[in-house]
Amino acid sequence: MKNLSLALNGILLIAVIVLYVLFFKGNKKETAVESTQAEMPVDNSGLSAIAFVELDTILSNYQMYIDLQQDLLDKQKKSETELNSKSQSWQKKATEYQNNLQKGLITRAQAAQVEAQLSQDQQALLQLRDQMSMDLAEEKQVTDRKVMYSILEYLEEFNSDNRYKYILSKSFGGPVFFADSTFEITQQVLDGLNAKYSPKKDK
Repeated sequence: MKNLSLALNGILLIAVIVLYVLFFKGNKKETAVESTQAEMPVDNSGLSAIAFVELDTILSNYQMYIDLQQDLLDKQKKSETELNSKSQSWQKKATEYQNNLQKGLITRAQAAQVEAQLSQDQQALLQLRDQMSMDLAEEKQVTDRKVMYSILEYLEEFNSDNRYKYILSKSFGGPVFFADSTFEITQQVLDGLNAKYSPKKDK
């Protein structure tokens, strides 16, 4: 009986030793794996397929946009000058009519005729103002589209080697709040846009 007890204790002792060895060997393997994983560099190569441009900077310095905006501003000033000139002419007629009416220099029939004409001219002025405003707004939309299409066309050309999968647009108040400057290509794109636009302008 005593021998049986000793034999059992011996077996248990061997089992404990085996478990102990297996346990610590396993931990060493896990530690080695963790260590290897920790030492492995993170592969960020996929991020190089993304780039961005600062759209506000592009528009502020893209000569095509600057020229088109200046043309639009010139047309706006011309429209304002024409409208002011016609408004002053109408005002002069209205003042003259008031003076003649107060001095009794026109008949009631003449006064009614002048008032009708003044009212008609005033309506025409308001319509002209609204039409000018609509025309300028429409021209601005067309101008903005021209600029955006020229940027998009150039980006396709710029990325003809497919080095980027995405080229994002970052602007104040836009959906992209932050972008690492490492991936910015604004100046390269701007230089290319201006170089491409210059020959067209010279022609």
